[in-house]
Amino acid sequence: MEWQTAEDTVPSSFITDAQIRSLLGKPPATGAWRESDPIGNRRFMGIGAFGFESGQSLPFVRIAYETWGELNADASNAVLVEHALTGDSHAVGEAGDGHPTSGWWQGIIGPGKAIDTDRWFVVVPNMLGGCQGTTGPASAAPDGESWGARFPFTTIRDQVAAQAAFADRLGIAKWAAVIGGSMGGMKALEWAVGYPERVERLAVIAAPPVTTADQVALNSVQLEAIRTDPLFHGGDYYDAADGEGPHRGLALARRMALLNYRSPDELNARFARSWQSDINPLGAGGRFAVESYLDFHGNRFTRRFDANSYITVVQAMNSHDVGRDRGGVAAALERITARTVVVGIDTDRLFPVEGQRVIAAGIAGNIDGGHAVVIRSEYGHDGFLIEDELIGEQLTRLLVE
Repeated sequence: MEWQTAEDTVPSSFITDAQIRSLLGKPPATGAWRESDPIGNRRFMGIGAFGFESGQSLPFVRIAYETWGELNADASNAVLVEHALTGDSHAVGEAGDGHPTSGWWQGIIGPGKAIDTDRWFVVVPNMLGGCQGTTGPASAAPDGESWGARFPFTTIRDQVAAQAAFADRLGIAKWAAVIGGSMGGMKALEWAVGYPERVERLAVIAAPPVTTADQVALNSVQLEAIRTDPLFHGGDYYDAADGEGPHRGLALARRMALLNYRSPDELNARFARSWQSDINPLGAGGRFAVESYLDFHGNRFTRRFDANSYITVVQAMNSHDVGRDRGGVAAALERITARTVVVGIDTDRLFPVEGQRVIAAGIAGNIDGGHAVVIRSEYGHDGFLIEDELIGEQLTRLLVE
């Protein structure tokens, strides 16, 4: 549940006048990628009709993805990297036509980096229910209208099942590694439990074995902020003019979420009680700097994401329980055969390290003997996107021959 863009996954900082000016003008009704938009570096793979855990189905699902490196002759060097809640396939590369932001893991993926593209064929698909090219609520239904709120309830297992069908069509029978952080770590874990014969190595970073009641509660408030926006219209807003979509509710949801992505120590140290301008925020109409920080990032988010998609993928995250219908978490983790590393962040208040310790203790192939690696970072949950050296060190350990 992080910002997932290079611009946002840096130490928190004061918002400048230039940044504020960059958001002048009305936001679109949706920030989703649409068919008329530039393709950018995306590729597309259709997987045909798809059935969901709920019993609902779609007549056709398409996966948007990007790749780096070359697949070898026997398809044994493919690495699947799972993005988190609001990420997409653009893990590496500059912002530009078709890509509103630059890559979110550029310090990790590339030639000579922890996930070395001179050695590995790296695949990053946009998740099912997302809004950057993979079939989701903003996609067109057979009637020509966007699916909107009609899009089926989606679980983490649905998302991984769609990726398994996608891998089949790519000709990849077994991933050399499946790697993910945050919600991406949930999907990586589900891959290793649900398809153990298809995962050789596994990295779970800053992700829990189950989404807890506390986390569901935090998510529910965000979703209600979207649904109560008077411009949400029950999810039917795609034909609205600029400025007439549910951007206020979506921005508010994002501001709520951001409070869990960074540590209180970092926010206090960066902003203290500073004012955004020389106007006093104590009754004179001014603002504290931290308020402007939250508003800026919330408002920018509405220009690259979709409100219905946010509801869909947050509900998918709420569905996460690796032990559901498998005899519990411990029994599910026993299914994993992959060589594994589990990483937590000491200041993570979204998915605390207790969850990573449960995962690590339950996997026989954990390279740290049942223990999670806990890195020290002032950045809280977002540390997995910022601490390239620390995260990269653990992935290098996993990916050695």
